[in-house]
Amino acid sequence: MKLPNRAHALALLDEWVENPNLKKHMLAVEAAMRSYAKLFKQDEEFWGCVGLLHDFDYERFPDAKHHPYEGVKVLERLGYPDEFLKAVLAHSTHTAEPRDSLLKKAIYAVDELCGFLVAVALVRPAKQLQDVSVDAVKKKLKEKSFAAKINREEIIGGANELEITLEQHIQNVLTAMQNIHSQLGL
Repeated sequence: MKLPNRAHALALLDEWVENPNLKKHMLAVEAAMRSYAKLFKQDEEFWGCVGLLHDFDYERFPDAKHHPYEGVKVLERLGYPDEFLKAVLAHSTHTAEPRDSLLKKAIYAVDELCGFLVAVALVRPAKQLQDVSVDAVKKKLKEKSFAAKINREEIIGGANELEITLEQHIQNVLTAMQNIHSQLGL
């Protein structure tokens, strides 16, 4: 069994992912996962690596028939533990992997929200995460035409599964992303 570490996860990202925005998404999810690991007193490295690698196969396998299954096969061959593999599966609703652990609930909860926060930042005048507030995010969540492909039910449901308010969830993820804004270019 291989315990994940950030250096290995980043090397895998470099090997598999060319799209800089997809890499930034995974860095954002990593930051959010580390934040929740700290909040819930869990292993920050492990949780962060789940965030880094949850979509690493997406560029090669963007359809639901293959993603995240192909990535999980690669991680399994590399010796990643079962808990890690199941968490990667749990971030996608189409896998039917039960979200029966805090780790699985967290990766599900942060994935869509990270993308939504980027969308909110990009419509701000300075295009910076520092200019985004929880109230602005909540307002944009109500606008169905804004970032229409992002599943709001997953964002709200994720907060519920983590047993925190939507406001707390937005603030937690927003703060985590603001802390790495220079890496995200936002």
